[in-house]
Amino acid sequence: MVTGFDGFGGSPFGGIDHFMFSAVPVIIGIIFVAVIITLIVNGAKYVKNATSEKESNYVRIVSKRMDVRHHSNMNDQNSFSSSHTYYYITLQFENGQRKEYLDVKNLYGLVAEGDEGYAAIQGDWIVAFERSVPQAERSSRF
Repeated sequence: MVTGFDGFGGSPFGGIDHFMFSAVPVIIGIIFVAVIITLIVNGAKYVKNATSEKESNYVRIVSKRMDVRHHSNMNDQNSFSSSHTYYYITLQFENGQRKEYLDVKNLYGLVAEGDEGYAAIQGDWIVAFERSVPQAERSSRF
């Protein structure tokens, strides 16, 4: 009677072949589901922000920050690396409340901390900012 691997009493890998053929597909499936869920959640956030009404509020810019995310993939033949920078602007409203918004209209370089004016907000995005000139500056300019 022949048992095991080629009649020599079992797998030469000590059972690892059983693990690879049963657990690895499950792990790949879990990763696939996690990626799909992430895409759905991010897509839902985008749709929520894109379909939100724009509202304009008088605000002060209290801070700005950048979030740089790096991605790389290296193998024997190729290496691939990329990065993406996300810009955030924190606004303070007249009631004292502060909230951070993602800059989707490249306002980051056009505004400074301490600027006051009207900000157009759409969901979690800041989409426009119109700086107001303080009364003292207006009278001295003319």
